[in-house]
Amino acid sequence: MDGGRGIAIGDRFAAYVGELTKVVGHADRAGPLRDYCSGLLATEGRRSVEPMAAVTAPARVSAQHQKLLHFVANAEWSDEQMLAKVRELVTPSLTRQGPIEAWIIDDTSLPKKGRHSVGVHHQYCGQLGKQANCQVAVTLSIANHHGSLPIAYQLYLPRAWTDDRSRRAEAHVPRSVRFKTKPQIALEQIRAAVAAKVARGVVLMDASYGTNSGLRRSITGLGLRYVAAIVSTVKVRPVCEGHPKRVSVEALARSLPKHAWRTITWREGSNAKLRSRFARVRVRAAPIRGEALFAEETLLIEWPKDEAAPTKFWLATVDPDMPLRDLVDLAKMRWRIERDYEDLKQEIGLGHYEGRTWRGFHHHGTMSIAAYGFLISERERIPPSGPHRALAIEKSALPGGYRPRGAPDPAAASRPELDCHHPSSVGRRNCSDPATMPMLHPSDAAEPATKFVIQ
Repeated sequence: MDGGRGIAIGDRFAAYVGELTKVVGHADRAGPLRDYCSGLLATEGRRSVEPMAAVTAPARVSAQHQKLLHFVANAEWSDEQMLAKVRELVTPSLTRQGPIEAWIIDDTSLPKKGRHSVGVHHQYCGQLGKQANCQVAVTLSIANHHGSLPIAYQLYLPRAWTDDRSRRAEAHVPRSVRFKTKPQIALEQIRAAVAAKVARGVVLMDASYGTNSGLRRSITGLGLRYVAAIVSTVKVRPVCEGHPKRVSVEALARSLPKHAWRTITWREGSNAKLRSRFARVRVRAAPIRGEALFAEETLLIEWPKDEAAPTKFWLATVDPDMPLRDLVDLAKMRWRIERDYEDLKQEIGLGHYEGRTWRGFHHHGTMSIAAYGFLISERERIPPSGPHRALAIEKSALPGGYRPRGAPDPAAASRPELDCHHPSSVGRRNCSDPATMPMLHPSDAAEPATKFVIQ
């Protein structure tokens, strides 16, 4: 990599963070914001506050820890305004090769031990695929075929929290927060996006949201179209003559003739092209006997050739004349949110915040999305042969003997088999020969050399 290119990356990061500082209020928050964002991108291993403090200020870890902790847990700045600024900065890069095509609503779970962190409850955890203690955040993302960006992020607070005054007080949950279901939170996020005049797209959602007929009707009432996954037991009335009965979508799929099915390829997979069999039928949703309040829409069905039963169903309010291939492609675009969650957790540390409060949870999530937004804005600069993530950031050397609080001492026992825990890998990378790379803030000798590398 040539030095000029590296310096340009540092300059772009400085300009990006400079714009973000305009929405945090006080000027003394500019430094912690920059360092928090840098820490999320540069820290290896767990990206909680103390390891990030060691990376961004190795000569004054304790003071830096307090500054970052105050910025994320106590400082009164608006998550909504920050996410709006991130959207403003990143959208030009996201739409350079095409307009926004979809809004994706979904939620992501963050496994968590204990019961004191805000919102932690024994509930279904998608990351683990089972019931477990976790926090769940509802998100709204904008997307096209080239990328996606979360633009709203809110914690789902179960009734066990909203109805418990002492737990609310300990976690500093605002008095205005009341119990809302995940679809209700998602609808509020959609309404806010409409009010903010975000470039519109077709609303995509999985079956946990799409099966909610009230949510679908509210989305239609906002003038938006949707492609909503539903469960196989949802009842519909086919619009075609001679089939007036109210049936489940699975029963309807099984009744379709062979010529109704087409094999569609929608995108390249990691090993091969992704293809399956699809059919579509014009229907009216009929959740209640005699219900006739729903307009006509398209039922899209997927039934892979090697499966004994249909596997997926969607209700769509898009143009009924849309080519089947385009409809399938749109429905399948929801996979992008899975990539967002994967990158936010693995590359940014979305789930690594160790604080317990409402404000801290949301501030950390917002800063994670801000850092991720910078990666998105840099992706188009990767060489064609490069990996999907835009860049990596090398951390500066840590002070000798540094070990995060609570990490076991690797020399605690003379016999390794007596150690109960493996020593923490945080801060123990061999930094004796760091790569020579341009500094993010070359004029500030007191700041660490946060470095960027195109991979």
